[in-house]
Amino acid sequence: MTRPDPTFERLVSGSRLRLRGKSAFFATLLLHADIVPSREVLLAGTDGERVYVNPENAATLSADSFDGLLLHEVLHAALSHVPRRGPREKQKWNRAANLIVNGMVAQAGLPVPPDAARDEHLEQLSVEEVYVSLGESDEDDGDSDLMDGPPSDAPPKGEKSSDVKRQWDQALAQARSVEAMTGKGDDPLGMHRELRRLEPARLDWRSQLWRFLARTPVDFGGFDRRFVGRGLYLEALDDESLRALIAVDTSGSVDDDAVRALIGEVQGVLGAYPHVQATLYYADTEAYGPYELRPGDEIPAPQGGGGTDFRPVFREAETAEPDVIIYLTDGYGDFPLQAPRAPTLWVVPPGGLEDSGFPFGDVLRLEDGQ
Repeated sequence: MTRPDPTFERLVSGSRLRLRGKSAFFATLLLHADIVPSREVLLAGTDGERVYVNPENAATLSADSFDGLLLHEVLHAALSHVPRRGPREKQKWNRAANLIVNGMVAQAGLPVPPDAARDEHLEQLSVEEVYVSLGESDEDDGDSDLMDGPPSDAPPKGEKSSDVKRQWDQALAQARSVEAMTGKGDDPLGMHRELRRLEPARLDWRSQLWRFLARTPVDFGGFDRRFVGRGLYLEALDDESLRALIAVDTSGSVDDDAVRALIGEVQGVLGAYPHVQATLYYADTEAYGPYELRPGDEIPAPQGGGGTDFRPVFREAETAEPDVIIYLTDGYGDFPLQAPRAPTLWVVPPGGLEDSGFPFGDVLRLEDGQ
């Protein structure tokens, strides 16, 4: 089993943190990227599913340049530039895609390499349109950063996604949603033709869950940003973490698949946002827990099986004082008389109580088959 490289992980984490301070849209997009080290790439590349970075060469870049490099490759992946090439000539397609992405990175206020190709007219088009507009080049374009497959020294992939494009479409939808929730500006890609040509992704319940957790973003402005690149920001976040209380109704009305889906998605949020902490309670007429939730950990065995009473969990919340509460239930039970101080999200499976039946909080509906 390949051990993670802590130096490389800090390098990537620092970039994610810096981008969060500049753009919620791009920061959220970057959180969905699987970024792994590879010494077979000169600097960076993507096979459309993961982003590969040469750790030694990338470490020589300035912080802004490294941020721009990561964003460049993640945008290639998110915009499906690898599978969209089809039978087209590889180097010419890479040149067209780079024009598009270089323009987007520059629009984000991040540096592009001094020798990076730019064309203010072409970079507003779709990559297919740019490809047609480009003439043949006599110059050797060098290695393409749009790769036909993973490098041989890359860590093995887990179970291959059956629909990588749909996952990236959902990531784009989540990024737009989080950007809208922060109130810091419009989608930075606006009505770019690269996005208009893509089928809009439906904002499913997972995207809504991320949107809810983004309602209370941590303000990273309270510490010296010079420490970010040295991996010291985690210590600075000790007093600025976001605490979530996750409650699961185990009265028998919520099936195991819904429980695994919700907790698995929460674990994904925890892995993406190192400052988020979550504790889990199971509940029927009593509250069982707390259990600490961490990325990738096995889900604790459910407890309970009696009736449904929401009040024990909210009594625990009065003591724990979480920043947000997420409660998976069908909604048929006894509610507390007063709403908690923390924002509450009710996650309701098919057949659950109507929205109007919940006396406080927001309601998120799971779909059939979730």
